[in-house]
Amino acid sequence: AAGARAVADGASLRAGDAEPPAVPPRTLVLGGTSAGKSVEAERRLSAFPEVEYVATGGARDGDAEWARRVLDHRERRPPSWRTTESCDLVPLLAADGPPLLVDCLSLWLADAMDAAGSWDGGEVGPRTAELVEAFRTTRRTVVAVSNEVGSGVVPATRSGRLFRDELGRLNAAVAGECEQVLLVVAGQVVPLREG
Repeated sequence: AAGARAVADGASLRAGDAEPPAVPPRTLVLGGTSAGKSVEAERRLSAFPEVEYVATGGARDGDAEWARRVLDHRERRPPSWRTTESCDLVPLLAADGPPLLVDCLSLWLADAMDAAGSWDGGEVGPRTAELVEAFRTTRRTVVAVSNEVGSGVVPATRSGRLFRDELGRLNAAVAGECEQVLLVVAGQVVPLREG
């Protein structure tokens, strides 16, 4: 993912001559909580000098554990990467610019469901369709992260089941637009689609 290559013994290499590696235009990295999906997504773009890292989680005042998670993510990023905190992904996907790392679609969906009033019957489908279309038409290299929640227990609450089902549909639709789909399980990467 970082563009490393084997050369013959004794070969001379010049630092800084390499172009960033060819990566698929669109990659979706799925996995469970703390499985290593964000680290894998970052690794996929680590050779690029500029990346726009889109954090969809936002701030949560008074939540020290959440603040620690955000800080851990920030400290892993190269200093040349720019962070954008936003759930407004469609304009970012439509704009020209460096590769885009979206972390993550599950938090984007929670925000979209809140905005649509989905918990009380509002429809989030048009907003997810707009996002999927933006993935389909983007000219940027994109690596997106999302949680895979359909393999666990059935949530006990109606809202939990609604979120799980909407996220499953969103993940399937975005995966359908991606050239590469990866599943991260216990830190191990399982390719689901390559090329």
